[in-house]
Amino acid sequence: MAVSRAWIGIAAAALAVTGCQPGGSARNQIRVVGSSTVYPFTTAAAEQFARRNAGFKAPIVEATGTGAGMKLFCQGVGARYPDIENASRRIKKSEYADCQKNGVNGIVEVQIGIDGIALAESRHGPTLMLSPADVYKALAATPFGKPQTARTWRDVNPALPAIAIKVYGPPPTSGTRDAFAELVLDKGCATDPATKALKTSDPDRFKDICTRIREDSAYVESGENDNLIVQKLAANPDAVGIFGYSSLEENGDRLRGIPLDGIAPSYDSIATYRYPGARPLYIYVKQAHLNAVPGLKQFVAEFAAGWNPGGYLARRGLISAPEDVRQKNLVVAQTLPSLDPAGLE
Repeated sequence: MAVSRAWIGIAAAALAVTGCQPGGSARNQIRVVGSSTVYPFTTAAAEQFARRNAGFKAPIVEATGTGAGMKLFCQGVGARYPDIENASRRIKKSEYADCQKNGVNGIVEVQIGIDGIALAESRHGPTLMLSPADVYKALAATPFGKPQTARTWRDVNPALPAIAIKVYGPPPTSGTRDAFAELVLDKGCATDPATKALKTSDPDRFKDICTRIREDSAYVESGENDNLIVQKLAANPDAVGIFGYSSLEENGDRLRGIPLDGIAPSYDSIATYRYPGARPLYIYVKQAHLNAVPGLKQFVAEFAAGWNPGGYLARRGLISAPEDVRQKNLVVAQTLPSLDPAGLE
């Protein structure tokens, strides 16, 4: 096929630079980068893929964070570049444009399930109940365009305890951070009518006021490893952590979810999108690699074999999407069409 011939030409040149196998053959092992939230689900799919397909090498899966992974994914087509991007949010319009600029012209988008941005505390903590507005007022660099002066939770809401605000959360490269900004901070910010109006009149100003997080010790960037945040919550019972729901579920003996607007993060509240922090999870695949990397098509199909309720991905903590969404994405995983960028933001 023309796609395969194009790959071989690009891959041979790339491998000549990076070090190739004898004869200059193209890479024969799937490479995945991206979200630390999606990482455990992709590694589970990789384990199943290796068991079912003895003739293929097990995929290499790296947790780089969604943003950093997108940069790697969009750098080009060929053996030097990843085949799949794990993403805990949808690809951005600007990222899609970068892909196009670098010759990554055909991208397949598969929603593999749902996750939630969980706010959690130690089971020895103060039993917080928050709203998106509380969280926004506590963490924004300039809440509603004013200087940040809150030092305790009571400073943002008199009904909350007078304990110091200490939140461990993801860095800017994380899709969890992006989703947290969209699903929680934006909603809290929009409770002020004047600030909400900026979303139309001055979108850049709105984004700065609503999603830029304070940079003092009240918010501590804790890398892409959710387990580190879990450990920090155990050491500091008054602190709050932000991570994917699967990490909360895995550590339910030590942590409890903090309700947002009275709704606690749970399988059911996230699966039905009642929980404000619910979000879809994705993988992105390069069409140009499908006929070039052995097993890539079969690996994509493997996700669909495990994402139903009760499936092995659900047992790892993935929340199954509604049946209509699963059926739609089953077709995508089988036919591998190119993403229509029209709805990207």
